[in-house]
Parts: sequence; C-alpha cells; structure tokens
Amino acid sequence: MPGQYMIRGTGAEAIASDVEAAISSGALAPGADLPPIRELAGRLGVNANTVAAAYRLLRARGAVETAGRRGTRVRERPATTPRSSRGIAVPPGTRDLSTGNPEPALLPTIAKIAARQRQPVLYGDPAVSAELADYARTSLLADGVPAAYITVTAGALDAIERVLAAHLRPGDRVGVEDPGWANLLDLLAAMGFSAEPIRVDDDGPLTADVARVLRRGVRALVLTSRAQNPTGAAISAARAAELRPLLAEHDGVLLIEDDHCAGIAGAPLHTMAGTTRHWAFVRSAAKAYGPDLRLALLTGDERTVERVQGRLRLGPGWISHVLQDLALGLWRDKAAARTVLKAETTYTRNRSSLRVALTDRGVASHAKSGLNVWVPVPDETVTVTRLLHAGWAAAPGARFRIGTAPGIRVTISGLADDDITALADAIAEALHAVGRASV
Repeated sequence: MPGQYMIRGTGAEAIASDVEAAISSGALAPGADLPPIRELAGRLGVNANTVAAAYRLLRARGAVETAGRRGTRVRERPATTPRSSRGIAVPPGTRDLSTGNPEPALLPTIAKIAARQRQPVLYGDPAVSAELADYARTSLLADGVPAAYITVTAGALDAIERVLAAHLRPGDRVGVEDPGWANLLDLLAAMGFSAEPIRVDDDGPLTADVARVLRRGVRALVLTSRAQNPTGAAISAARAAELRPLLAEHDGVLLIEDDHCAGIAGAPLHTMAGTTRHWAFVRSAAKAYGPDLRLALLTGDERTVERVQGRLRLGPGWISHVLQDLALGLWRDKAAARTVLKAETTYTRNRSSLRVALTDRGVASHAKSGLNVWVPVPDETVTVTRLLHAGWAAAPGARFRIGTAPGIRVTISGLADDDITALADAIAEALHAVGRASV
C-alpha cells in the first residue's frame, strides 16, 4: 500500500481501532483499499488470523466492506465515525437538491400544537399512549394494514433496526431495493447482514428479483411501500398482487414495509402486511411533519412487536409520551392536515413538472411518488460536477446503489415553478455533454 496510511497494532482490537482512527481523521479515505490479510500480518509481525479477526471487527462495525477479488476497503459511508454523514461539498450560492429533505415552509408549525396537560408518566406505565394506539389502529386499518399490535419507535430506521435484531443474526441475508436507501445499506453492514439486491421499476420491486433472493435464502425483505428513496417508486396494486402469493409461499421470511412518506407520498398504499408469519409495517412522521419529530408507528405480528417492545424496555424504556402527544396532536390537527395536503400537492406538481421538462429535453427520469427524481446517467461524477458548475447540487447515485446502473438523485421539495426550466436545462446539458442518448 505505497504512499498510503501504515496500519499499526499487534492485537485484533488494536488493529481495528487504528483503522477506525485513520478513517475518522481522513488518513484512510472512503473507498481506500486495506492491505491483503497475509501482507499486513507479515508487516505487523502477527498471525494472519489476528488480521482476519480485525477485519471481521471492522466489517461488523460497518467501517469496511469486502469487495470480492478487490479485497477489503473502507466503506463509502463508514458507520463508526463522523465521516458516515459525508455528502458532496456544496459551494456557496449553489442550490442544494441533494439532501432528500422536505421543504421547511411546507411543514406544520409544531409550536401551535401544545402538548396537553396530563398525569405524569412514571416507570411501569404503558409504553404507548392509549390514545395514540387507538389512533394508529384506526388509521392503519383504514389503509388495509392489520394493526392488532402497536408500538412506537424513534423513527423508521430505528424501527427497522429493532425488527431485524429481533429475528436475525449476523451473517444472515436481507433482500433490499437496488438502488435503495443509503442509510439502510449502511445499517445492514453495521449489523453484519449481507444485502441481496432487488431491482425496482416505477411499480416497486421486480417480482422476478424478489423470487430470486427468496430462492437464495434471504431471512428478511425490507421494501418501501411508496416514495421509494431514491427512485420515487410506489408499489402498484398489480405488483402487490404478484408479490403476495410469492411471499405466502415463503412465509418464514421476515417482511418489513417502510411507509416513511405517508401523507405526502402522492401515491396510494398497496400493502403486503400480514402475508408472512413474521412481519412489520413502519409509518414514520418525519417526512410529512419534520425530521426532528423522531417517531414512527410500528405494527406487526404479535411476536415481532413483543420482541421490539421488550428490547426497548431494556434500553431507553419507551418513546417519550410528550413526543407521542405532540405527534397525535399534529395528526389530528386540521390546520396541520391542510399544510400536509398542500405539501403533497406541491411535491406532486414539482415531480411531474420536472419529469415533463426532462422528457421534452430527451432525458429519462423516474419519480412516481415522494420527494425525489432519479435520473439515469452515464457518469455520476461528471454529471454531478457539471451540475455544480451550473449552480445545482444533486446526490450521486453511488451511495444508493449495489449493482444497478449509475444515476443521480434530485430532491424536488424546495423547487419553485420558476426553477424547473433552468434545472431541466442544466441536467440535459450535463448529460448531453457526456454523450447521453435521447429517450
């Protein structure tokens, strides 16, 4: 590894800690190759098994990944250091469309929803507010989601992590969308799971790919109901009808559905909840009501919900009832509902307008629902760089992809009508400059 960081240490933990420190300081950059096991063992004067154990620790912590014949390398977003939140550098004056955030001006005003006076919640009291549980059951049942058992978690990713931990063990295979949610891919690596890619089109996960990963022995599937990140896919009624019998044939697989954009998705829900023996359906408040509202509703089979509640009890105990009351107040508030409806209408208009403008310029795109438009590109680095020079920042698709073709993710939530033409022109010019074929 000439000219690169020289790893130190004599024990597995020491070697792993040294690599983590180098990642944190920037001495080992994302994507950097680590030395082959035997080479590093010879350099450090230790047994090859010691280095192998160190690399296993680093993989389990989400710091590195094994890249087949290319050996071991630092993950693009290593989970054990502050560099895990690394994004593209956005120059001053550039419109940042890389974040995936909702538009702050289209979020309900939380200050107007005062938590009502109530008796203090004490140790031993129920973890979930009875009123919130009743609301959750009513709203979920109205969407066709079985909701006999309810709990609350600190957001969607917290729910997914707890459900996976309740059923799986390191080394298990998990089917995930490709391209898919970058944070989920990082989480799976940190938990020691192997991600099995499932391609998506506008109607959701491809049935053939789901069948393939089921044959390969995945223990769990994590699927996005609608507003899939980054492609905007939404599971259609026809696709759900194809997937339900397939899942029923493999009812030992854990199914997790993520409905993170409820309220602003711009597409109906077609759920598969209850198809398998163990399942979970997660509905987050973050996208519609604000990322700082760290709360998600979780329903599922009795055993899954019990296990999640039991593990919560041993850690944080419960999600604050102050937060639960605030979320319930927002969900019930008529003014908040009007704001959320306005947001959904705005996001739908922005998605449609940008896609029409891109089509008019010979550029293909995907965005059936949600906050993002996915644009296939021949070269992510060149396209993102050209867009930055034109004053727009988009997210490179590499952070979302496992094996699918390159693309960029453009967040449309903060766009105004006057932005659409200029943005579409910039994307088209960036693509055509590198030989992008027309639609």
